[in-house]
Amino acid sequence: MKVGVLTGGGDCPGLNAVIRAAVRKGVQEYAYDFVGFKDGWRGAVEGDTVPLGIPEVRGILPRGGTILGSSRTNPFKVEQGVRRIKENLTKYEVDALIAVGGEDTLGVAARLFDEYGIPCVGVPKTIDNDLSATDYTFGFDTAVGIATEAIDRLHTTAESHMRVLVVEVMGRHAGWIALHSGLAGGANVILIPEQRFDVDQVCSWVTSRFKASYAPIVVVAEGAMPKDGQMVLKDATKDSFGHVRLSGVGEWLALEIEARTGKEARTTVLGHVQRGGTPSAFDRWLATRFGLHAIDAVRERDFGKMVALQGTDIVRVPIAEATAKLKTVDPALYAEAGVFFG
Repeated sequence: MKVGVLTGGGDCPGLNAVIRAAVRKGVQEYAYDFVGFKDGWRGAVEGDTVPLGIPEVRGILPRGGTILGSSRTNPFKVEQGVRRIKENLTKYEVDALIAVGGEDTLGVAARLFDEYGIPCVGVPKTIDNDLSATDYTFGFDTAVGIATEAIDRLHTTAESHMRVLVVEVMGRHAGWIALHSGLAGGANVILIPEQRFDVDQVCSWVTSRFKASYAPIVVVAEGAMPKDGQMVLKDATKDSFGHVRLSGVGEWLALEIEARTGKEARTTVLGHVQRGGTPSAFDRWLATRFGLHAIDAVRERDFGKMVALQGTDIVRVPIAEATAKLKTVDPALYAEAGVFFG
């Protein structure tokens, strides 16, 4: 059997660990051949491949990013995209495809299997941790660690100058990074996409902290929105999956806080720093297990499934079900953090 592997969507720490695990087990235990498609679905559409074997995956476990490259290509928005994928799978004699990605990449894999019978196995990847059916996605733990370290560092400079520091973290529809890093880093305000925020209430919390001679830290997810407004965007252009590029709410909020409280406010946008660098031990562990179980699913011809972490077990769930609904922060879980606000 010959197996194709691709990584799509935003990169994140742990992608290389998945590739390594799948290839190592597939070659050593099942004598499979592998081919890598470059830059996600773009490589599958255009037939852009790289060799993928034991030598190619040696030493990549601690490396961030992906040796295969990634993109946000949507083959359903490319002329004859599906037909070209099918032709390239035949051309390269690929019997099964492992797609590693988030809701968009896996959404494509689900359609290719359900509508066209292309044998796909999915591996969940997103730093946002917003894929349902899995307790955690790899990349999330690393992103939270990076954001927490940044918040720790910002506390000291905020206190030195007695100013408000607004930290913008990633999270389009789900506030998992903001909630976890905000709690771990001792933030005084945490704002997430699931709960529209009141700017006056945020300013009240900020003022309260200054009365206690403490410089406040505000953590805001990029998709968070004020109650009386819309999502703040710097760029309204959309990618092939219909997503706008988020960023701007942090700067907007800092200006509002400064204007309403008279306190100096600055913004730190962590952006792609959260995606980069070496994966944490947990993400290496999880990504490796996902890779091992993904190749087992191929071996058993259990296509149309995504590997998922439930408790400490790796299970398989239909890709279509796993991508049908995003996993967002429960209001009760967010309410737990409220005791630290203000």
